[in-house]
Amino acid sequence: MSNQNRKFQIEAFKYRDIKDQNYADKTWNILERAIHDIFIHNNSHLDFEDLYRHAYNMILHKFGEKLYSGLVATMTSHLNEIARSVEAAYEGLVLEELNRKWNDYNKALHMIRDMLMYMDRTYVPSTQKTPVYELGLNLWRENVIYSNQIRTRLSSTLLELVYSERVGEDVNVELIRNITKMLMDLGPSVYEQEFETPFLQGSAEFYKAESLKFIECCECGDYLKETERRLNEEIERVRHYLDPKTEKKITDVVEKEMIENHMITLIHMENSGLVNMLCDDKYEDLGRMYNLFGRVNDGLSKICEVMTSHIRETVKQLNTDPERLKDYAKFEHGFLDAKNKYDKIIKLAFSNDEFFQNACNSSFEFFGTEEEGKSQID
Repeated sequence: MSNQNRKFQIEAFKYRDIKDQNYADKTWNILERAIHDIFIHNNSHLDFEDLYRHAYNMILHKFGEKLYSGLVATMTSHLNEIARSVEAAYEGLVLEELNRKWNDYNKALHMIRDMLMYMDRTYVPSTQKTPVYELGLNLWRENVIYSNQIRTRLSSTLLELVYSERVGEDVNVELIRNITKMLMDLGPSVYEQEFETPFLQGSAEFYKAESLKFIECCECGDYLKETERRLNEEIERVRHYLDPKTEKKITDVVEKEMIENHMITLIHMENSGLVNMLCDDKYEDLGRMYNLFGRVNDGLSKICEVMTSHIRETVKQLNTDPERLKDYAKFEHGFLDAKNKYDKIIKLAFSNDEFFQNACNSSFEFFGTEEEGKSQID
């Protein structure tokens, strides 16, 4: 038979009768020392093929429970040491220590999982136990992240870093990204409970104060620029170091606190509100208001309502101008100029929005029809 036609097959390890009653204890001791060495970075001397064979034989000879429970106890012991190390870190270095320990632990966990792969494939599903890697994540969460001292400091330190970045200070973005990714790896609920929920609550308080501060000292156009900047910053913040699913939640917070809660005040702001923007053809400010108000409920309706009212008032003034009786052509020219003005605003600032265009046309048509009727009577 040619080599090309020969079929190769990897055979399972040979089953051997175990006469030594202490076999399970001796084999587990070998594996336990190996796991310990992996955790303390002393694994260069380990023969992983031999270790895999030891774990394989323990499962084969029905010592799966001893192997699994021993793994849990050994990992828990090391995690308690890790927790103490993180807890002992100086206040400003707790995240650095946590990140360093997490990276080391994650590497060790992958090696241990590979060493116990046969247990993962056979004993774990047959007994409905948690696979090794997932078990390791669960134990890290319970023994490290949920340690009372670490849990509080983790959340507060992360929030302090976000606040520092918001007020313009330099922060270690990579460190924040690593820690939030760790929380995400531990499960969506962990990320939400330990970071996202307090992050959103703190953000609402921050932007509530921010909005009140700028309402007091800024003109409408400047306030809108600040809001736009803050929204863009939060979107970038998510892209740099948060879960993508957080983007909608944090932009909702900014929109509510900085736009929705102040729409009427902004629209009617003296000397700089919507009517002032319309009169002075402030296309950039109008476009920014359109884009920002379009992000919240009834925002565009509010703009359209005030714009329509202003158009009707403008045309009404043209219609009641005493000079109109002397020179109708001049009135008609003014009427057309006003119509062209608002058509241009809708095109350049309001994205040619059909809703606004229809409202504008209706306002001018109302007075155009009224004027036509008066002319026929005259």
